[in-house]
Amino acid sequence: MAIQDVRAQLFDAAERVLLRDGAEALTSRAVTTEAGCAKGVLHRHFADFDTFLAELVLDRVGRIADRSAALGAAAGSGSVIEHLTEALTDFFGPVALSMVGLITFRDGLRARLRAAGQPGIPVLTQASATVTAYLGRERELGRIAPTADVDTLALTLIGTGHLLFAGRDEGRPAAEDVRKVVTSVLTGVLTGA
Repeated sequence: MAIQDVRAQLFDAAERVLLRDGAEALTSRAVTTEAGCAKGVLHRHFADFDTFLAELVLDRVGRIADRSAALGAAAGSGSVIEHLTEALTDFFGPVALSMVGLITFRDGLRARLRAAGQPGIPVLTQASATVTAYLGRERELGRIAPTADVDTLALTLIGTGHLLFAGRDEGRPAAEDVRKVVTSVLTGVLTGA
């Protein structure tokens, strides 16, 4: 099995354990058991478990970066509210929410991420950067007021979005609830162009 296949297998196994059992259950033994391989396999490919977790987080954050291109391409077309409603719903899927919990739970992981140049909580930081870039593009196109502070709007959307999606026992919020948040945050800055 090629190293990339092993990495993907271990990352997918860690994601399953995290989603099913939570951050406190995510151990190297749980990951290798879930992946169906010997514990030594993980340590052959990663210096230690926190290094493995940091690479897992960065791999999954890359998925948000992929969403950035799609959101940027949507600028100038359709509805700003709908684009952001869809983006927030994508950003705060079960894996991303679990990653936020994992980063918060593990001091060693946060240290590794900072050492890798990832301040804060990379899942939220990348989502915020994506929304900031999108809003900036919409401002350039005249669909957002020229005086709008897109950095603050993005932080508000991501923070509020995280609160809306996190810790829900009753399932994910309805699209209408997400749309209501986006509409509230953007009230007064949409130009109608």
